[in-house]
Amino acid sequence: MQSHPGKTSASEKCNSSMQLTRAADYAVRVMIFLATQPEDKRSLLPDLALATEAPESFLSKVLQSLAHAGLISSRRGKLGGFAIRPVGRKATMREVIEAIDGPICLNVCLNSGKDCDRKATCPAHPVWARAQRAMLDILMSVTVSAMAARAAQGPPSTFAIQ
Repeated sequence: MQSHPGKTSASEKCNSSMQLTRAADYAVRVMIFLATQPEDKRSLLPDLALATEAPESFLSKVLQSLAHAGLISSRRGKLGGFAIRPVGRKATMREVIEAIDGPICLNVCLNSGKDCDRKATCPAHPVWARAQRAMLDILMSVTVSAMAARAAQGPPSTFAIQ
């Protein structure tokens, strides 16, 4: 890729609509953190915000969505806080992201339930479909508990999907 004077290269700037939302990123972070905690431990919002480097007010909404999806439990009061549920530990990265953002779809022509009128004649359609399948396969290949196990080992130099 050639650089143009006064222009930012693609590697320096990410402004794609295909970018993961901040909410989904925070959801993945908080799920990994909760999965590293003992099963009976509940974590308070300020502690989760600190651990995930997320603003409390924004993280609160993310936690509500994760609780609504059944991936974490939320309890008020003196013995309250948030804890990951067993189903949350087994959840894939795709399930966590979709609990926040809904179904992942790279292009409108891939929306489930809708059929693209141009599908048969569009040379881009099979590329979009292949790219989406590859991304979903990767997101389904790793669970929260597997990421938490890696987190417990310290920061990876390279995150390899197995």
